[in-house]
Amino acid sequence: MKIIAPILLAGALAACSGNDGPDIAADAGEQQMYEEAQRYLNNSNYDLAVRSLQLLESRYPFGKYAEQSQLEIIYAHYGAYEHEAAVEAADRFIRLHPQHPNVDYAYYMKGLAAYSGGQDIFARFLPTDDTKRDTSQAKEAFAEFAQLVSRFPASPYAADARARMVHLRNLLARNEINVANYYFRRGAYLAAANRGRYVVEHFQHTPAVADGLAVMAQGYILLGMNDLAQDAIDVLVLNYPDHPSLNRDGEFESSYTLEGAQRSLINKATFGLFDPPEPPQFDSREQYEG
Repeated sequence: MKIIAPILLAGALAACSGNDGPDIAADAGEQQMYEEAQRYLNNSNYDLAVRSLQLLESRYPFGKYAEQSQLEIIYAHYGAYEHEAAVEAADRFIRLHPQHPNVDYAYYMKGLAAYSGGQDIFARFLPTDDTKRDTSQAKEAFAEFAQLVSRFPASPYAADARARMVHLRNLLARNEINVANYYFRRGAYLAAANRGRYVVEHFQHTPAVADGLAVMAQGYILLGMNDLAQDAIDVLVLNYPDHPSLNRDGEFESSYTLEGAQRSLINKATFGLFDPPEPPQFDSREQYEG
């Protein structure tokens, strides 16, 4: 009895795990298995679609649906929020079929999976500011889309990839401004100014350039580098005369100075212990990104 019980328990567990798998007969043919996998995909049942496609490939590795199944499993992983698995599946397809007529799709899905890699199932429904998240996935996605556009400029996915690259570039530029704002809060004025300059030099034609110039101006003012500050202000006035940091006369309104010109009476009376002046925070997205 002691020996039979574990066997019965193992059989019950196997039966339960079998019920969770795809509903495919053991003697199902290749076409039948492929159609069943398509049914799961059409119903957005991506977990079962992944298992069905994996089973199809294992049974018929050289069948007529083998390559198509390898492509569709990329999408199935992506739909199941298994982004790393989607990238691995895409890499595998590219490695096995570099000359396949649809290999551009694998590159495209790599970009999509990389971009969504830091998100979970709730991220699509809850308001989040992607510019304040870790940007490693965004950089990877940009590189993947750039590779697609470079290798397959006539691909049907190239236009969407280019549009996503524009969005990602704007996101990366705005992230630099967010970091500069953080440095202002920490009193690291040189680091903040350098972030602003980086945006101006490396993310031209993005909406964040306006704030990049304002960051440079404010940072250099706080560092006492008035000539550099004025250079940044002149460019800001010339290109973005309606920036929130400029007054009606086109003068830069520095709300935060080392001399404490904007300090409150309480702050002055307590020698800076209470009610310190708020450091500058630049974010003109509503004005320039609409």
